[in-house]
Amino acid sequence: MNRRLKLFLPLAIFLSLCLMFYIALFRDNKGELPSALLDSPLPSFSLTTVKNPARTVTRDDLLGEVALLNVWATWCPACRVEHPYLVDLANKGVPIYGVNYKDDQPEARKWLKVLHDPYRFSINDQDGSLGINLGVYGAPETYLIDHQGVIRYKHVGIVDANVWKNDIEPKYRALVEQAKQSNSGENSSEADPS
Repeated sequence: MNRRLKLFLPLAIFLSLCLMFYIALFRDNKGELPSALLDSPLPSFSLTTVKNPARTVTRDDLLGEVALLNVWATWCPACRVEHPYLVDLANKGVPIYGVNYKDDQPEARKWLKVLHDPYRFSINDQDGSLGINLGVYGAPETYLIDHQGVIRYKHVGIVDANVWKNDIEPKYRALVEQAKQSNSGENSSEADPS
């Protein structure tokens, strides 16, 4: 009896550790992993775009509107599953910027041509520097950025209709409304110089 118990003890320990890891990772956060950048400005960067390697973009190019920043790659199977829904969101007017993470650029350009391009532009993060500064765990990840470039929400995993409707859209709509109120407040103070 003791020999049998000793045989199963490593398996029991392994399964216990797996269960604890699973609980710690997914407890009460529905796909969210903590981000040190939550409520912090989007990190500064100066990188080229996937479609036009001669075009350099910076953090300032993402300011002025509430938008999604989606980390994707052609080597990511989950990104392929998510991609049609991002195209649908973009067609409905949701501004989306891409971060093409540690990817082969000719393959990325082919992906966007064949599967359609939901991004206003997609940043070429071939060495992963922007991803490191964002605290990317992998792809896909999606950040909700307010009109001033502050990260307000991070979703790890596939964005689909359920995630959009229940987790991201309410926050997105609230931030859009805040941006409208902020802009109307600025306009009224400019009009009344008292």
